[in-house]
Amino acid sequence: MNQIIAVIGGDARYLELIRQLQTLPDTTIFLVGFDKLEQGFTGLKQVDFSELEQEKLDAVILPITGTNSTGYVETVFSDQEIKLTKQWFAQLKKSSIVFTGITNDFLTSVTDELHVSLIPLFNRDDVAIYNSIPTAEGTIMMAIEHTDYTIHSSRVIVVGFGRVGNTVANKFSALGAEVSVCARSIMDLARITEMGHTAIPFEKLHEHTNECDLLINTVPAQVVKKESIQQLPSHAFIIDLASKPGGTDFAYADQRGIKAILARSLPGIVAPKTAGKILADVIKQFLTNEEERI
Repeated sequence: MNQIIAVIGGDARYLELIRQLQTLPDTTIFLVGFDKLEQGFTGLKQVDFSELEQEKLDAVILPITGTNSTGYVETVFSDQEIKLTKQWFAQLKKSSIVFTGITNDFLTSVTDELHVSLIPLFNRDDVAIYNSIPTAEGTIMMAIEHTDYTIHSSRVIVVGFGRVGNTVANKFSALGAEVSVCARSIMDLARITEMGHTAIPFEKLHEHTNECDLLINTVPAQVVKKESIQQLPSHAFIIDLASKPGGTDFAYADQRGIKAILARSLPGIVAPKTAGKILADVIKQFLTNEEERI
């Protein structure tokens, strides 16, 4: 049976995602929001948003950012204004799946109310762990670009020991950095020590930043505060990998003359092809029923 997919908006990652979806048998793909793209996709149908017939769609793939708080979709490759409403979702057939990178109150409440299956891909452990690899490589790239010292022998503090923090700590350690990791739970602190890093309890972060060359935050809450920043050496560099607005007191860092950058969406910047394939692999599992629908 032919399945119909609509890809609505998306960034450079979605070019590879679309190429991967083209390998699915008996599948029709409609592209919305790609009309300014210089390269075309053979065999796919570029349509205006108003031309989509929701009642025929088996899957809808939204951008990584999903929608804003009022339903507008960001389109990198189009000037089209696309707004998803409750009425639009209500016309989807009951078996439709909506994929997004991240969700928000608007998307979650509308799909819950209408019993539409919503899959926030970045909430999944497999996607987050795979994505942590290009994130770590992008962080290494930024560290090299913005500092005048080697990563080897640098004193690096990673704040947070989740899926991203774990990978970042390992990659910097492999390059010869002296890595410390700041975490909250006793179990994480024990694992950090077992892996050969220096474990720092959250409440003691400020006691260790005076000997830090590179501070990398992965926690989406303000945890890199004034008391920690004021102890940093003047040459130190902060890379914040957390979702906007980050977890760093950027205003105080600027006041102190400490370079600090909020580095979002690194996978899409440094490795869009790999990042697109990661997303496509998970979506294909759902669409071929290899993954239990949640």
